[in-house]
Amino acid sequence: MASSIPTPIHGNYHGYYLKRPSIKDVRLALLPPNLFRGARVLDIGCNEGWVTCEIAQSWGASKVVGVDIDDTLVRGAWRRRRAVWALQEPDEHVANSSPTSEGNKRKRDAPDIHRTNQPDYFPMSCEHEFGSLPIPPSQNRGKHVFPHNVSFRTADWTVAGIPEDSERYNVVIAFSISKWIHLNGGDEALKAFFPRVYDVLEPQGTFVLEPQPWDTYAKAKRMDEKLKENAKKLQVRPDDFESMLQGVGFGPAQHFGTAGEGGFRRPVDLYMKP
Repeated sequence: MASSIPTPIHGNYHGYYLKRPSIKDVRLALLPPNLFRGARVLDIGCNEGWVTCEIAQSWGASKVVGVDIDDTLVRGAWRRRRAVWALQEPDEHVANSSPTSEGNKRKRDAPDIHRTNQPDYFPMSCEHEFGSLPIPPSQNRGKHVFPHNVSFRTADWTVAGIPEDSERYNVVIAFSISKWIHLNGGDEALKAFFPRVYDVLEPQGTFVLEPQPWDTYAKAKRMDEKLKENAKKLQVRPDDFESMLQGVGFGPAQHFGTAGEGGFRRPVDLYMKP
C-alpha cells in the first residue's frame, strides 16, 4: 500500500525525532546557557515541537513560538506540548505545601518564571497508560511558565509572517532548514529569508543557524523534480552564508562547534544584531 504521507520536500519529515532522538537537544547544549532566559523566541521549521518545548520548559524563555509549513506536524507539536507537561515534575508548592497556606498563595500570585521543573520526572509509560494531564489555566501558573509560554502556528514563514512577529523576538532559531529554503526557492529565497530574520529581531537579538553542508543537497534534490531543477541554478553555497548575513547587518558569526552524529553532525552558529 502506498504511503499517504507526501514527499517531505520542505524537510517536513514525519517521525523526524525517531531518527534524531533526544530528550535534551545537543544543539541547544552548545549555546550560551543564558541565551534564552527571559527571551521571546521564534523557532522556524519547528517540526513536532521537541526543541520548541525544551526551550520553553528548561531554558527559561518567557515566550516561544514554533512555526512550521506542515499542519500535521504542528498538530503533533501541540500534542508534544501536552505530553511534555504531563511528564514533568509536579510544582514544588503543589507537592509540598497546603493549597490554603499563605506561602502557597504568594507563589500562585507571583510565579517564579525562572524555576524549571524536572523534565521526564514520570516515565513515559504513565502518559501512554493514563493519557496526558489536563493543562491548568494560565492564571494558576503564569503565562510565562511552561506550558503556557509555548505555542505553534502553521505558516510558510519564509514568505508570510505570523501575528507574533509584530512584537519582535530576542532569539530566532533556524535548525536544519536552510537547505530546504534554498532548494525550494533558490538563491533569492535565502536572500529574502535572512533580512526577514534580521527585521523581526530586537536590537542585540540573536539568530541561531544550523546550516546544512552543501554535500547534503545531493540526496535532498533527488526527492522531487522541482528541487532537482532548482539545484542546477544555485550559485550560493553554505560557506557564503556568513558574508550574506553580515551584508544584511549581522555581526560576525560566533561558531559554537558541531553537534549530532552521522549525517546530523552539523555546525551551530550564532549571529548578533547590533
